[in-house]
Amino acid sequence: MRWLMADQLGPHFDDGGEILLIEAKGVLARRPYHWAKAHLILSALRHRHAELGSRASYVTAEHYRDVLIPLQAQGIQLEMVNPTSWGSRALVAELGISTVPSRGFVSSEEFFGNWVADKKPGTLKLENFYRHWRDSTGILMEGPQPAGGQYNYDHDNRQPPPKGAMNLGLPAPWAPVEDEIDAQVRADLTAWSEAGEITLLGRDGPRRFAATRSEALEALAEFVETRLMDFGPFEDASLQGDDVRAHSMLSVPMNLGLLHPQEVIDACVAAYERGDAPLGSVEAIVRQIAGWRDWVWHLYWHLGENYVVRNNFLEANVDLPEQFWKLDGEGVDAACMKHVLTAVGDSGYAHHIQRLMILGNWSLQRGYNPQQLNNWFIDAFVDGTPWVMPANVIGMSQHADGGLVATKPYSSGGAYINSMSDFCKGCPFNPKIRLGEDACPFTAGYWAFLNRVEPKIRTNHRMAQPYAGMRKLVDLVAVVEQERSRVNW
Repeated sequence: MRWLMADQLGPHFDDGGEILLIEAKGVLARRPYHWAKAHLILSALRHRHAELGSRASYVTAEHYRDVLIPLQAQGIQLEMVNPTSWGSRALVAELGISTVPSRGFVSSEEFFGNWVADKKPGTLKLENFYRHWRDSTGILMEGPQPAGGQYNYDHDNRQPPPKGAMNLGLPAPWAPVEDEIDAQVRADLTAWSEAGEITLLGRDGPRRFAATRSEALEALAEFVETRLMDFGPFEDASLQGDDVRAHSMLSVPMNLGLLHPQEVIDACVAAYERGDAPLGSVEAIVRQIAGWRDWVWHLYWHLGENYVVRNNFLEANVDLPEQFWKLDGEGVDAACMKHVLTAVGDSGYAHHIQRLMILGNWSLQRGYNPQQLNNWFIDAFVDGTPWVMPANVIGMSQHADGGLVATKPYSSGGAYINSMSDFCKGCPFNPKIRLGEDACPFTAGYWAFLNRVEPKIRTNHRMAQPYAGMRKLVDLVAVVEQERSRVNW
């Protein structure tokens, strides 16, 4: 009997035979989940059961052990595709459940292991891994050369949103139609929450993401047809009136195992080969998946089980504020933070730049505890998983590992946000001002951050120019004191 977990629900995890699905309420109870995430997990599990019919045994319990140990006592041999977290793999090893190699990624652990074998610590680079994968697979390659003569078109894919635009003028993104399974999920979550059995973040709302294989294929087809063409140029831009823009939001069904990432890559590359999508946009989505998604998956195992808890290089120990847990932007004046916190509260989703350069940048500047932030990102986002967030949050966003993942801290002032979004229009803070009542907390926070962490990163050659600029500020002491005592954000 093959046990399928909630991130293994697509056909590529099913080799035929008897299937076990376990709905364990204790998994939802041990940490706060976003409404949308809890709904999606239960909906996907229950829909998969309905699809499999008599082939699947669907068991509800408090904990996985409550099901697995009795089955083993009955002599039933359990197997599974190798799970995706340290904790799950420890449970599987403890119970002696046999496993087959990991699935759901475009490169194997063996492929990464062979590549990394001769790499020295501190020399691991995403771009090198990505190019190695392209060379090995031949995807977007023309013989030994990359299509178009470049491996990476990231420099061309940083366009600000069109001036004066409320949106990109694209059709509304694909959305599912809820059914009776969703209605029962909502009723169960409401009852458990009201009884205090689970804690839910954000707000309930219509399901926005695929929970079945057929829905995932529809979402993929819609993206390729209507949004892929514009994905590349505007992938880093933000608009208050358009939270999706040209993003695919396919990370959600991929992380549930409903779509294989190779399917997404193949569909996008086929669109390029037909002449239906530009190379820059297709290369961008391939790099997001085969590059970054696989990269952080492999780093999760390579960096070790204690990577999250042992790394706090910048000595950031401030507890996450109430506004992060409330997820409604109430009392937040900064327009970008207000919008993104509220949007995450409504949907459990924000695109990568809003996560890195607004939520992450804010947290980095204010010294929020990176372990707390890592867990918050896992719980508050519908695509948050234990394997996807550590390298993203601990490494790239918070520089808590001292440079293993990213060569410098990803922090910037309000000028970046102003150039890549319309958030600053109408905001009470001015991105050009660092001192005074209208001082932008990102602009002022950037200099206060550099001042605070200088003993840790002054020798980083990539920080030489920012520190040269900081030392020219005649009002630095006042800016640092202002941000230390800031209450209006």
